[in-house]
Amino acid sequence: MKAKKLNKAWTDIYYNLHYNYKEVLTHQNIRFLQTVSKNEDVTIHFLSKVMALSHNTTSEHIQRLQKKGYVIKKKNIKDERQVIVSLTPKGQDALKQHTELDEEKINQIFESLTITEQDKIIDAFNTFGEISKKLFPDN
Repeated sequence: MKAKKLNKAWTDIYYNLHYNYKEVLTHQNIRFLQTVSKNEDVTIHFLSKVMALSHNTTSEHIQRLQKKGYVIKKKNIKDERQVIVSLTPKGQDALKQHTELDEEKINQIFESLTITEQDKIIDAFNTFGEISKKLFPDN
């Protein structure tokens, strides 16, 4: 029951506070960008495991994202056989638009709250985030 209440609150928050998208991307594109953003030295092999796709399919997705200017591929300095995928500034901006909340809207809400209320919200989100990273480190 608490999970349903949290999901309801979260979807309401996201619906009301998300950025207006400038870039049209699929959910899978966003998941690729998130995975690249949240991990270091991301390879096609790593992405294929995380996304549960074949190496070739993953490579095709990354090529499309590269052509659109969202990611770059470069040789790994430590092992030149590996190619590392990273976000471009355009990719970082697109990821922000599709996954974060609009900071101006958040600030408007915070202006209507007391410092104690603001701190409670931030602490609750931080606690929830830390526990989720511990319990589900491979997401």
